[in-house]
Amino acid sequence: MNFGRFLKTIFLTEFILAIAKAIKEIFKSKKTINYPFEKGSISPRFRGEHALRRYPDGEERCIACKLCEAVCPAQAITIESEERKDGSRKTTRYDIDMLKCIYCGLCQESCPVDAIVQGPNFEFATETREELYYNKEKLLDNGDRWESVLAKNIKTDKIYK
Repeated sequence: MNFGRFLKTIFLTEFILAIAKAIKEIFKSKKTINYPFEKGSISPRFRGEHALRRYPDGEERCIACKLCEAVCPAQAITIESEERKDGSRKTTRYDIDMLKCIYCGLCQESCPVDAIVQGPNFEFATETREELYYNKEKLLDNGDRWESVLAKNIKTDKIYK
């Protein structure tokens, strides 16, 4: 038998070191937060609830290029569009099935005009499945509600693109 191990067993050195560490931790500041009342910080690259953004003049950013629909691996996005009088396209239908969405962020990365983004909201639990089928109006409302945060996050993330 190893003599050093014998002495550690007799004098309970490991036990005493563990107690000392526990006592030291008691007096340190807490690492947990009181969640519903305190919110932790969220990364600008966080992928939460989807939103459609508008230009400052109120016009929708989406040009109906359908790149986000094409790149979506879960096929959760459905877009229908029509041509305007000036020859440009506009979306008539923009639906996202949040039940299918895997929050990969490819739709956001593929958008040439930063129209579809994933915002900072992670608290969007619902009582029914139907509430997780987002239409164009719901997505635009999300964009209007979170625009200041979305613009700041996009500006912060520009250096990585």
